[in-house]
Amino acid sequence: MEEQKNVIPNTSAPSNATPKVTGIGGIFFFSDNPKETREWYAQNLGFDITEWGSSFESRSANNPDEVTHLQWSPFQTGSDYFAPSKKEFMINYRVQNIEGLVHKLKENGVTILDDIASSDYGKFVHIMDTDGNKIELWEP
Repeated sequence: MEEQKNVIPNTSAPSNATPKVTGIGGIFFFSDNPKETREWYAQNLGFDITEWGSSFESRSANNPDEVTHLQWSPFQTGSDYFAPSKKEFMINYRVQNIEGLVHKLKENGVTILDDIASSDYGKFVHIMDTDGNKIELWEP
């Protein structure tokens, strides 16, 4: 989610953790007017909105001290951020041990679209599923 990010605390797992998805980190979709869409959700559904959308905080049932976030963000229709997918949405999955997961995905023949990128928000990489959906993997 390199275009739009909020600062999220580091909750990454040790590098020897089982490489897997641990939750949903974000829901991104096209909108003809993202600003108007954000305002509608704020006015009608009470979303706490920023210029990037809304971030929902939750706690892990197995580890109540662990705070996680789900980012909800409308993107301008036609944004190339979802490319090469032709779909109108993209899901960001929160993962642990992103390096191990990418290694496993490569062994399984999954299309990896880019190298793992690091930022203040964590590590990101993009893959394609068998239905042509671009998926963003994120290790906080």
